[in-house]
Amino acid sequence: MAIENPYYTHEFHGDYDLIGIGQLDLEEGGSIPDCRLAVATFGTLNQARDNAILVTTWFSGTHQIFRDVYIGPEHALNPEKYFIVVVDQIGNGLSTSPHNAAGANAGIAMSRFPHVRIGDDVVAQERLLREHFGIEQLQLVTGGSMGAQQTYEWMVRFPGKVKRAAPIAGTAQTTPHDFLFGRALVEAITSDPGFKDGEYSSNAEVEAGLKRHAGLWAVLGFSTEFWKQEAWRALEFDSKEAFLEGFLEPYFTAMDPNDLICMVWKWQRGDVARHTNGDLSAALGRNEATARIIPINEDMFFPVRDHEAELELTPHATIRVIDDVLGHLALFGIAPTYIGQVDQYLQELLDAD
Repeated sequence: MAIENPYYTHEFHGDYDLIGIGQLDLEEGGSIPDCRLAVATFGTLNQARDNAILVTTWFSGTHQIFRDVYIGPEHALNPEKYFIVVVDQIGNGLSTSPHNAAGANAGIAMSRFPHVRIGDDVVAQERLLREHFGIEQLQLVTGGSMGAQQTYEWMVRFPGKVKRAAPIAGTAQTTPHDFLFGRALVEAITSDPGFKDGEYSSNAEVEAGLKRHAGLWAVLGFSTEFWKQEAWRALEFDSKEAFLEGFLEPYFTAMDPNDLICMVWKWQRGDVARHTNGDLSAALGRNEATARIIPINEDMFFPVRDHEAELELTPHATIRVIDDVLGHLALFGIAPTYIGQVDQYLQELLDAD
């Protein structure tokens, strides 16, 4: 049965709506009987319904980070001009997820939650936008990391609906390296005896596994330069151990283990080439959007060279590289120089015809 977790509430994540889209049949088989998506909107949808931007979320993240860092009148994602829809991915703890599956979804709670692909998220998002908001075309789709993978899925699956696309720090095809890292993330959690094959009664029972999970993010989420330069001192920590205990561990130990595992499984299998019998060139060739591919130069998960390789296969795309010593977790906007670069590159794209 579903369990309570106070982290996944309005108290921590602010205003959002939980919108039902009905039964969602899944690529891997099975279904979510009553799929509900957590949605935060900013700005006003115009009468023509053609000023919408979709923002997709990353692993462990919610709409909160975009509200706090990326969206505002001073940013390219300007709610005074655009209607910005941030959709929390399935399994992130706010949308339908293993830990909160109840009512019609009670049969898929916890360890019984079915495998969900990034493509399932995008199908759900398209249905939400079309049926709930009456939106048929998007001015922009953007997101970071797993959100970038969802952006690529939009480019390939619904090319006529996407005018512009900006995948940030994420590729169209998950690499073997990231697959193996995902496996280590899962093993860190499931090796905790408190996990109980996914049938724990509280995330607190899996605290040791969640701390190990956080430790893995410390190793690869931040760059080697972040640690060498002791950049954590700018965040007012006096040692790398204090940073881990005061920043990363509290972040992950508040979360639900099954939810994290659900998202890892999706990340590991992100691959738009499955639409074209494994031909990545053919898949990316479907893109009709004007695209900006935006990697982070110190990213250890999605290095610039991987973006460049896919760029060559993607029509109507150019690349802009973010300079940030934090690496992949620069996405949190911790460095004061980060969001200005994102705004510059997104504004260039939004100003393009």
